[in-house]
Amino acid sequence: MTTRIRLALSALAVAGTITTTGAQAPSTQAAIEAETLQHFQALLRIDTQSPPGNESKAVEYLKSVFDKEGIPYQVFAKDPQRANLVVRIKGNGKKRPLLLMGHTDVVTVDEKKWTFPPFGAVRDGGYVYGRGAIDDKDNLTAALMTILRLKRDNTPLDRDVILLAEAGEEGAPDVGAQFMADHHLDAINAEFCFAEGGGVVREGGKVRQANVGTTEKEPRPIEIIARGPAGHGSVPSRNNAVTSLSAAVGKVANWVPPLRLNETTGAYFRKLQTMVTPAVAKVYRDVLSPDSKVNGPAAEWLLENQPAHWSMLHTSLVPTIVDAGFRYNVIPSEVKATFDVRLHPDENQETFLDEVRKVINDPRVEVRWFRDRYRPAGGSRLDTEAFTTLEAQLKKHYNTEVLPTMGTGATDMSNIRAKGIPCYGIGPAIDTEDGPKGFGAHSDQERILESELHRFVRFNYDLVMELAKAR
Repeated sequence: MTTRIRLALSALAVAGTITTTGAQAPSTQAAIEAETLQHFQALLRIDTQSPPGNESKAVEYLKSVFDKEGIPYQVFAKDPQRANLVVRIKGNGKKRPLLLMGHTDVVTVDEKKWTFPPFGAVRDGGYVYGRGAIDDKDNLTAALMTILRLKRDNTPLDRDVILLAEAGEEGAPDVGAQFMADHHLDAINAEFCFAEGGGVVREGGKVRQANVGTTEKEPRPIEIIARGPAGHGSVPSRNNAVTSLSAAVGKVANWVPPLRLNETTGAYFRKLQTMVTPAVAKVYRDVLSPDSKVNGPAAEWLLENQPAHWSMLHTSLVPTIVDAGFRYNVIPSEVKATFDVRLHPDENQETFLDEVRKVINDPRVEVRWFRDRYRPAGGSRLDTEAFTTLEAQLKKHYNTEVLPTMGTGATDMSNIRAKGIPCYGIGPAIDTEDGPKGFGAHSDQERILESELHRFVRFNYDLVMELAKAR
C-alpha cells in the first residue's frame, strides 16, 4: 500500500465515512446494467394488464428481490390482487423523505397486433420490446436499482428514500396512489416525489430537450344527451334526437375555451422560444401576450400545427364515443355522446358545464359530468431544491435544456400533489419518431432503447444521491 493511499484511508476513517458492517463493494457499471436488464425483463414478463391488473404478481417478484437483499418492505392492498409495495431506506432524518413512484400495471393489449410477444421482453436491435417498456416499468426499474444501490453501498443519507410500487395507475387509482394517499399517507409522506410524467426528447438520434412534469390537466369527461320522440325512420322529424345530438357535438368540438397560462406553461414557452426557428419563436412569444388579438392567431397556428402545445394552453374537449340508435328504421328517443375533457388547472369546474350548455344552446340537450373528480389538478413549484437538482442532473446526463411542462394527460402525481407533496415527472429519452411509427406508450410495439434505459438508471441514482446524501 502506498503512503498516499494509506493517508487517504486514514483520513476517511477519521471522518467516519468508512463502515464495514453490512456494506458491499460498489458494483461495476457492467454489473449494474446486467442486473438492470434482468429486473426490467422480469417485470415486463409479468402480465399486469389493467383491467384486471393482478399487480400482486409484480409485488411478489419485488418481494423476492428485497428478501434476497435483506431489505424490509410493507404491502398495502385494497384488493388482494392489486397490492402496493413500499420500501424505505432510512436516513438520519435531517431532511424529510424523498418518494420514488413507479406503477406496476399496464394497459391492455391485442396480442395479434404485436410483432414480438407483448410480455416477452424481447431484445432486438438494441431495443427491449414489451407492454410497459416506457409506461411504466422503466421508472419502476430505475427506482428499484436506486434502492438496491443505496442499501448495498450503505450510503449515509440525510433523508429517507421511499419506493412506492403502486397499482392501478391505468384508470384505477382507487386501488393504488389514491388509496395510499388517503389511507396510508404516513407510509409514503415525503418532501418531494418523482414519478412518470416527464422525459427526455430525442429527435434524429440526438437529445433535443428534457421535459419535467410540474403540473397536469385534470381528466373529467362529460356526457351530452339528446332526447326526442321515437318514431319510424321513414318520416322526418325536426325533433330527431340524433340530429340534435349531432349539432351539439359539432358546436362543442369547435368551441375554443379561453387561453390560460400558469407558472409552468409561461416558463415552458419562454424557454422554448430560444430553441426554435425565428418564425416559430414568434408564435411562442405571441401566445404569452395578454392581448387576445395577438395570442388568438398564435393559438390557432398551434392547433393546426402543434396540437399538443395548444392543449397545454386550453381546456380540451374531444368527442370519443357516440351511442345512438339500434335499428336503421327507428328514430331513437335518446342518444348520447361522451367527450374526453382535459380541464386546465385554472378552469372553474363549478361553472364549466354552464359554459358548455351556452355553447350548445338547445334545451333538449342535457350536459352532465361522466364521473366524479378522481385526479385533481395541482402543480409543483419551480423554485424548490428538487427542481433545481433536477435541472442540474438532466444537464449533466443529457446535456440539454430543461423545460417545466404541463402534461395534457394524467398521472398519479395528482393524487400525491393533492396531499401537499410537490411531485416532478421524469422519464428516459424517447425518440419523437417512435410514436408515429407505433413504438410509443400504449402502442402495439412499445419499446425502449437499452442504452437509454441504462442512462436513465444512472440519472435516477445521481438525482436521488444529490438530494438525499449526507452532507
